[in-house]
Amino acid sequence: MSTTPPTAQTTEPAGQASLQQPADPSTGMHRQVAPTAGPRRGTHYPGRQGWRIASTPAPIYAAFAAVVLIAAVTGNLPESMLSGFAVTILLGGLLIWIGNLFPVIRDYGLPTVLCTFVPATLMFTGLMPENAVVVVQSFVDSYGFLDFFVMALIAGSILGMPRTLLLKAGPRFAVPLVGCLIATFGLIGLLGAVTGFGFMEGILFIAAPIMAGGLGLGAVPMSEMYAARTGGEAATFMGDLMSAVVMANIVCILIAGIYNGLGKRKKQLFVGFNGHGELMRVKGRAGEMATPPKKELSSFLSLGKGLLIAAVLFVAGNLVAVYLPVLHPYAWTILFAAAVKIFGLLPKDLEDGSSEWGDMIASILVPALLVGVSMTYIDIQEVLASVSNPMFIVLTIATVVIATLTSGVLGWLVKFHFVEAAITPGLVMADTGGSGDVAVLSAANRMHLMPFAALTNRLGGALVLFVTSLLVPLLAG
Repeated sequence: MSTTPPTAQTTEPAGQASLQQPADPSTGMHRQVAPTAGPRRGTHYPGRQGWRIASTPAPIYAAFAAVVLIAAVTGNLPESMLSGFAVTILLGGLLIWIGNLFPVIRDYGLPTVLCTFVPATLMFTGLMPENAVVVVQSFVDSYGFLDFFVMALIAGSILGMPRTLLLKAGPRFAVPLVGCLIATFGLIGLLGAVTGFGFMEGILFIAAPIMAGGLGLGAVPMSEMYAARTGGEAATFMGDLMSAVVMANIVCILIAGIYNGLGKRKKQLFVGFNGHGELMRVKGRAGEMATPPKKELSSFLSLGKGLLIAAVLFVAGNLVAVYLPVLHPYAWTILFAAAVKIFGLLPKDLEDGSSEWGDMIASILVPALLVGVSMTYIDIQEVLASVSNPMFIVLTIATVVIATLTSGVLGWLVKFHFVEAAITPGLVMADTGGSGDVAVLSAANRMHLMPFAALTNRLGGALVLFVTSLLVPLLAG
């Protein structure tokens, strides 16, 4: 009997998981499961799904949502991981469904934008039950859902990456990363001087916090440094720094959606413009540098292996970071995963399991994470405050545009595809870090670039903070 797995039938309703196999006679743990929710991969960007919300029939979804909403409104939603999953998956599924109702603009990131900002807006207007807010914020922060998600993508992407691609892309990556930082600092400083905003002010209050790759290496420590230099309070600087970072993150998501939309039009503006997910233009021998096609079927046992590998790598990264805090635990995890791949320390089935686990998480939990990030980290008041100064807006947008264009050009010169290099390190340097990476890569439909995004934030962010510390003495000059 043929063992070729069946393919999805176009006659089935969109969103119906049809790729399933009966249990293996030897063990039920080997039953095959489909990591997709229909003809298009993943539930977070599948296009219109008819009357299926979060991959469930609308009446059933309504019943699920009603149970959770009643519990939240009455204050009886348990503060646990399961409650966090319930709230974020249901709300994320609804916002994705709404975003995909609109042709054309859904290809430019509308579903991701809704998931990123609607929950924070509901909180701001008081329409989100307080019980749900507490549950989700604990779910993302205290219970480590962000770590759970990012580790799955880092481990899966690196171990599922061709070894030759990892070896050849890594050293070249420094060129667009460092180059876009130099260009952004210099040009924003000059633009600030010309417009009257100020040369150092443009660098330290706009370019530096935006390009730090997150709040942990950006607005928070920078506000402390500026306060120490000027003799003021950190809170005095935090509002402006946070406004720049939040607004830049919005611009990053929109530009990422535009890149994705351009890719869907199948047009190459020039040779090497769009790799459709492939980072490097150099193909090597017999496609040795091409990312292998994603498997349409996995098994419960293989997914379990992937979960274990991601968890152990996370523990290892955090363990080493305790004794060698020079790098963030994520950075150590990336280095460990890369070493495992380069030196072939794991058998092929474990590498495949890690890759399949990352694919599954990216396919079904992106909306949930975006909702959680929105409710935990995004302050709509900061977003509104950032629109009060037109020059502030111009410089913020200019920072993101300069970063993505210079990164794309420099990446193209070292044999990367322009779009992929413009996204990471370009847009990834300018977003809000781990949560921003998820939103940007989701809008660009290139979640498998997460390892390069994480590396960009950790190493690039540390470089920005170091350079900023050298420039702070000029602030009160």
